[in-house]
Amino acid sequence: MFIGASLLAASANVVMQLSSLPVGRGVAESRVDSGRADKHPIKRLRTTVGYLAVAAYGTDSELLALRREVNRSHQQVHSRAGDPVAYNAFDPELQLWVAACLHKGGEDLYRILHPTPDPTALDRFYHYNIRLATTLQVPAEMWPADRAAFERYWQQGVERIKMDDVTRRYLQDLATVEFVTHRFGAAGKPIGALNAFFTIGFLPPAFRDELGLPWSPARQRAFDALAPRLVRANSKLPTLLREFPYNLFRWDTKRRLNNGRAFV
Repeated sequence: MFIGASLLAASANVVMQLSSLPVGRGVAESRVDSGRADKHPIKRLRTTVGYLAVAAYGTDSELLALRREVNRSHQQVHSRAGDPVAYNAFDPELQLWVAACLHKGGEDLYRILHPTPDPTALDRFYHYNIRLATTLQVPAEMWPADRAAFERYWQQGVERIKMDDVTRRYLQDLATVEFVTHRFGAAGKPIGALNAFFTIGFLPPAFRDELGLPWSPARQRAFDALAPRLVRANSKLPTLLREFPYNLFRWDTKRRLNNGRAFV
């Protein structure tokens, strides 16, 4: 769902992805500083949104170039001998989980816009999103065959989610955009509180519990009243405004890939 309001759920989706402990450790301990959201948030936003937009709508040549760029950035993302958690960014099982989280987040937003969705439309949406996986290191045959198979895969994955002290602290700081408070002091705290509100609100309960940030029935009611209205209001804007900043980052990413410039 490439509408600007989907960015309200962006941090929640990252939390979901990194709730797989090897994925979480791989990101929290990444030696690729240039791609870290806590150190370069604007660049990370550009690369993530650009990846999603081109993975969804890019040409075959753009997808190939994007895959090469992703592979290059992932070369340094692996555990070392003696590390407590083993991980490797080229592990297709881990990348399948990342792609599954991206699809699940998109479907959740689709259901906000279409409370009684057409099952045929959901099937089309699901099968199209295989591109989110194959643009990573996931062979096409690993993508669950249909939505029922995906749901079984998803439930099994949710049962295995786990954070440790390293990944939980990293994700709590991401949810509250701690880097903003660190840079701007007290002036950044309202931004952190707002991002945490939407991050926790968009999280399914199992992920919310694992993250460990405070939530309450009153906050849930406020989220349920506000978030759908914002998403639906955004969907009614003219296309240029509705799709911002995805359209901007899609243009920028395509320009970089087609000109042979580094994407990450």
